[in-house]
Amino acid sequence: MSDLLPLLLKGLVVTIEVTALASLLAMFMACGAALAKLSPVRGLRWLANIYIEVFRGTSLLVQLFWLYFVLPLPPFNLELSSFVVAVIGLGLHIGAYGAEVMRGALESVPRGQIEAAVALNMPPHRRFVRIVLPQALVNAIPPATNLLIELLKGTSLISLITMADLTFRANQLVQLTFMSREVFGVTLLIYFVLAQCINFGMRSVARRFSRGIVRESR
Repeated sequence: MSDLLPLLLKGLVVTIEVTALASLLAMFMACGAALAKLSPVRGLRWLANIYIEVFRGTSLLVQLFWLYFVLPLPPFNLELSSFVVAVIGLGLHIGAYGAEVMRGALESVPRGQIEAAVALNMPPHRRFVRIVLPQALVNAIPPATNLLIELLKGTSLISLITMADLTFRANQLVQLTFMSREVFGVTLLIYFVLAQCINFGMRSVARRFSRGIVRESR
């Protein structure tokens, strides 16, 4: 296994890179789509609903195939690298689920606090940043943790668009060595450790935001 681990570690680096960048895109899309869905502008709500329903209602694998194999064809003629497709596909897919999580979190903030801020003549942007957003983030973190772990596990599909990620390297090693038990056992352990790192990190973020809210309420 000491000879096999370096190749697995190369795939692990790719998996971590895709997970990190796709997570940032997913968070951006989730916040943007949630705000658009709560917007008084009908056109923004319409676009947000289309994005959410399309990416929630179709398979992630089909979305990756569409971005990688269909976009280079006419009339699109847009060729993207497998790395870019992996980041965009995973980010948009998880972001659609995250948009509903964020929307629910924003709507869960007590109306009394918002009305109190209005009574204090607090500007809308400051009211959102100081009152609504911190509490919404605390409420959104537990389900967001699950979505980030799902994103991590979803990276195993990018091997099907020629990305040399952890799963791709594991399959490659099994075909070369026939040591399926050892190789997939180590791969399983690596995914589990990565998922626990995400879980621990998000819990730390939740505790930090919660402490900040307690100080604000005092």
